[in-house]
Amino acid sequence: MLRYAITDRLRLAANEPARREALLNQTHDCAAEYVDYLQLREKDLSAQQLAELARELLHVLRATAHPGRTRLLINSRADIAVATRADGVHLTSNESELTPDQINSLYGAAHLPQPIVSISCHSLAEVIRVRALGPSLILFGPVFEKVVSDPATAHTTEALISRGTGLNLLGTICAAAAPVPVLALGGITQENIPDCLEAGAAGIAAIRLFAPVAGPRY
Repeated sequence: MLRYAITDRLRLAANEPARREALLNQTHDCAAEYVDYLQLREKDLSAQQLAELARELLHVLRATAHPGRTRLLINSRADIAVATRADGVHLTSNESELTPDQINSLYGAAHLPQPIVSISCHSLAEVIRVRALGPSLILFGPVFEKVVSDPATAHTTEALISRGTGLNLLGTICAAAAPVPVLALGGITQENIPDCLEAGAAGIAAIRLFAPVAGPRY
């Protein structure tokens, strides 16, 4: 089973030093627990801040007993992924995004190994279109219903409900995407992972499921 962790430091602590420590903890844990992929998804950071953070996370990943086991993907920013020598890029299914071939070319021009390119999709039509582009992975969701709250108002009752598409559609998606592996995303828990795998998913992707516990471990 493939496991794909997604960062969201704003949910982890109230100040930036504590958030950074929590992300380093999460990265250490991903490496120690043989998580396959870690997506750095911190949309509020500037390019410089994101690059600095990526380098820190890569240092942790490559200083472990199993360097290279957990691969770091940068959300949307192929330029930062190449500059930091990250393992790949995560894209949305928006047609304005770079294609996997274009990202492969960028890595090749920089004399880097072929990157991992994951793409998130939310419908069968998107999956069919994206599959033809040749991504490494497709993230599909939300499979299950989940609460989507704003970290700034997480202490209040303000929240949105994201309705899940269900396991039947996940099964259809996995068949349509083959041979590209599909990872189930959205509302994933330890309890429903077996259902996702039975539906045909190659693994799961999540934010909360891989949230770090307190205390430095690096």
